[in-house]
Amino acid sequence: MTAIAAKQRSALLTALRNSMARDEFFAGLYILGCVNALGLRVIQSVGQLGWADAFLATFQVSGIVWIACFVGVSLVLRNKSDQIRSTDFVFGAGFVALIAVPIGGVIWGAVTALSLYILLFANAHSSRRRGAIILLATAVPMFWSPFFFRFFANFILELDASLVGWLLGTARAGNMVRFADDSGYLVIFPSCSSLAAVSLAFLCWVLISQLVRHRWTPQDAIWCFLACASVIAVNVARLSVMAWSPAHYEALHNPLGETLVNLIILAATVGFCLLGVRRELFSRA
Repeated sequence: MTAIAAKQRSALLTALRNSMARDEFFAGLYILGCVNALGLRVIQSVGQLGWADAFLATFQVSGIVWIACFVGVSLVLRNKSDQIRSTDFVFGAGFVALIAVPIGGVIWGAVTALSLYILLFANAHSSRRRGAIILLATAVPMFWSPFFFRFFANFILELDASLVGWLLGTARAGNMVRFADDSGYLVIFPSCSSLAAVSLAFLCWVLISQLVRHRWTPQDAIWCFLACASVIAVNVARLSVMAWSPAHYEALHNPLGETLVNLIILAATVGFCLLGVRRELFSRA
């Protein structure tokens, strides 16, 4: 019975190996992971906001993340070369077992592991590598940034509050900044922190640089820093305006105000990223 089972298992693995390329296998794993993780966000967003508002809010997932997932999988699928290895099946089985757990953090952790596996052990061609790098970077704002925020939340929020207090010349207590009109305190919550936007700026840099086949140089650290710094500057400016008075707070702390600020952040981030890869952009023109 054992010999028969082994033969059947071997025949199944051979059939799978012959039915799809290695890139298709990896892309299929990524699709399962991204659909499961983003599907959880969609369900939660619809439950909280309803279909219409959830759709307008891109299901509370940044548009950069949606684009990165699509581009990353597309790049992995581009060549469709190489045969599936036995170790790929073993890793794939573990990956599927992890993403079956309906916890976003676990799923993005599995996506991180898959990207590292490809980069370390299946780095056969440029498009597969570039796709894996993009999807690895996608896990940063979706899991790793919120994960580390739990440990450094007080420090990060107090840093934001310190910058706002310094700009306005008002008192600060922890993550609270006194309104400039001395009518009370503005409380900076985790959702208002600069960290989430910084992690998206990092993803935007990785996405654009990999998309145009940018060859990294030491100067790239400067452009990536400028993209992240622009996000912090815009967010701190927004918080500073809100901290002028409760009236200013109400004027900006609404869907229209948040959309406007997000567009400014997106424009600044994409602008610095495009400047960083201008050599490749101009060469394609």
